Amino acid sequence: MKPKMTLKKIASELGLSISTVSKALKNNKDISKENREKVQAFAKFYNYRPNSVALSLKNKKTKTIGVIIPEIVHHYFAKVISGIEEVANSKEYNVIIGVTNESYSKEIINMEMLIDGSIDGFIISLSKQTLQKKDYTHLQETINQSIPIVMFDRAVEEIPCDKIIIDDREAGKMAIQRLVDEGRKKILLLTTKDYLNIGRLRTEGYRDALLANQIPYDEDLIVRIGELGDSDEDQRNLEERINKVFELHPDIDGIFGVNEIYAVTAMNVARMRGLDVPEQLSVIGFSDGILSKYARPHLTTVSQHGFQMGELAAETLINRLEKMDDDVEVPYETRVVKTDLIIRDSTRNKITN
Repeated sequence: MKPKMTLKKIASELGLSISTVSKALKNNKDISKENREKVQAFAKFYNYRPNSVALSLKNKKTKTIGVIIPEIVHHYFAKVISGIEEVANSKEYNVIIGVTNESYSKEIINMEMLIDGSIDGFIISLSKQTLQKKDYTHLQETINQSIPIVMFDRAVEEIPCDKIIIDDREAGKMAIQRLVDEGRKKILLLTTKDYLNIGRLRTEGYRDALLANQIPYDEDLIVRIGELGDSDEDQRNLEERINKVFELHPDIDGIFGVNEIYAVTAMNVARMRGLDVPEQLSVIGFSDGILSKYARPHLTTVSQHGFQMGELAAETLINRLEKMDDDVEVPYETRVVKTDLIIRDSTRNKITN
């Protein structure tokens, strides 16, 4: 099997600069005919297909940041964008936003379009499909062209770049510990498929808290939810899955949903089953969005501090861009935003001693 080629690898193999390779692939007449033919033949042999991400060259700074998010309507991402814009505008940077709608192909298209429009760097939260495919070529090629990336929320270790995250495992553990402290012993977990690191880590936090409190870990009390859209059918399917667990385990007394949609849906199911929240059942969600504040009862939730995450992401990217101007090498860093538990009416006000 032929190795996967990038502009950087082609340049290294042929002893040419990345700029020369890029121009040769475009058949630019500034490059000698010999080098053009050599580069094009090499690229053809290795089935290298150039794209606008790989071929984009940075000739000047535009003071513009590209922000790529999975969805625009989510309260958390809106908060992150507000934080990014606050810092960017204070430093005279513009912000352009692209939305992937959880699509791998749209993520690539968004990046290509923004690079074509002369973006200095990216702040990105990866789409679900990108995480499923585990194909991060478009990200690595962007970095190879000296276009820095800062990942937030959904980040992967495979790509060397700055990352702004929360400790999802610790946040999950904190939520479950609160339920245990209230005296809850049979806790239902509503989580994502494991390809989403945030769901997997929050699930690990759930397991950590149970083990720390000598509560048996029961796989039957974990519901892993795949793609969930906004349709009535999707919502009914989620409600049906929660109902089925209640039918098998009617003594469930606590629920942790790794996002607020899961948690609010669970409260609705509990109400339809005649259960009193929080007297019979405590519920905790995640992300502290609008649903959490206006649900009935108001939802206790883990706050990710989206605005602060956006501020840190913008500060980190702009700092890197300015150090690049000074030709200063800055090591990549991962910064962790502390989470808090916001207590509302879906959990008891008092904990068990």
